[in-house]
Amino acid sequence: MTLEKREEIISYYDAYSSLLTDKQKTYFESYYFDDLSITEIASNLNVSRNAVFDQLKRVNAILLEYESKLKHVEKISQIEAMELPEELKEKIMNLLRE
Repeated sequence: MTLEKREEIISYYDAYSSLLTDKQKTYFESYYFDDLSITEIASNLNVSRNAVFDQLKRVNAILLEYESKLKHVEKISQIEAMELPEELKEKIMNLLRE
């Protein structure tokens, strides 16, 4: 996975993590934030490597699906690119977060 793709999926996680289960968050955070290998996660959680791989694949698919439908991250990027006063950008961002 390229660094760009990794950053993209993490931005989706930042936007949509509240929609995931605790189990899904654990797998994702262990892999992407704690930088654990699939083998290490499997050992820590007493599951197979295949179970970890499947969960990570499923979570990534869920996050991509949320973004394709809701476009929250895309909207934030578009707002950040606009030439608007920072105060106005912040107000718009706060509205999106609500």
